[in-house]
Amino acid sequence: MATAATLRRALLYVPASSSRFLEKTRNLKVDNISYDLEDSVTPGKKPEARIALRKFLDSARPEHVGEIAVRINSVDTKYALDDLTEVLQAPNLDTIVVPKVNSASDLHFVTDVIRHTLSKSTSPRNPPSIIALIESARALTDINTICRASPHLSGLIFAAEDFALDLSITRTPDLTEFLFARSAIVTAARAHKLPSAIDLVCTHYKGERGLQTLEQECKAGRNLGFNGKQCIHPSQVEIVQRVYGPGEEEVNWACRVVVADEKADGAGRGAWTLDGKMIDAPVSGKARAILKKAEAAGWDVAGLRNKWKDQEPE
Repeated sequence: MATAATLRRALLYVPASSSRFLEKTRNLKVDNISYDLEDSVTPGKKPEARIALRKFLDSARPEHVGEIAVRINSVDTKYALDDLTEVLQAPNLDTIVVPKVNSASDLHFVTDVIRHTLSKSTSPRNPPSIIALIESARALTDINTICRASPHLSGLIFAAEDFALDLSITRTPDLTEFLFARSAIVTAARAHKLPSAIDLVCTHYKGERGLQTLEQECKAGRNLGFNGKQCIHPSQVEIVQRVYGPGEEEVNWACRVVVADEKADGAGRGAWTLDGKMIDAPVSGKARAILKKAEAAGWDVAGLRNKWKDQEPE
């Protein structure tokens, strides 16, 4: 089950229909791999892909993949139940990614299947988390109900291409046509305390210009409040995880704030300054969140706290 510390800076889709791609994921280092049974698999190949994926998930877990997820087919298709029934038996499954979530009932269906399937299991295990893809105007208008639909829900993803199709709009380089939808998704995720709000796919990934576009999109998404981004190629992962992860300057600042704030609290000071700027409860809370994320990303937070142990509140 995902927690507030769940790290999903990059969510990389990998077609389940390709045994070669499945095996390649063993050498990847990424927060989340979402093995795809939906868009990247043609209808005629779906049963075959489902079986191949189950076999892969029954084998040794990729060493450097933080979270193993499966994107099933949408619940209004004939494939969803078979997808869930098969992959829920896999011991290495962490998360179910549900596409085209239009209402709470879509997540009720997935949650009911999870409960029913796991209740029959001879090996007790925690239920997988759920991440919902928001892809339509209907979903956006019902987003608060969707966020309350399942105790297993741990994140929202914005699917820009399907959203654009639904609204008959064209995606432009500055993405301003998606501003309302993206802001609404982030706001809903935060309001309902979901660990993840994952931004749209960057369709550019080839060449220097493509990677520059990716980095710009990542920075803009982070500024909107997203804490992760979908990836469609392994070459995108490094940039995405770097931009969405705390940088060295940010982590050191957070460590200084937390160390000094503990001393200020002991002295009964609710507000103080650092480098000429006021530090109060919201700022120290942000610093603690940064350190929690940094620790999840592999930073030596204990070592940094020791480095800044002499930091005093000004």
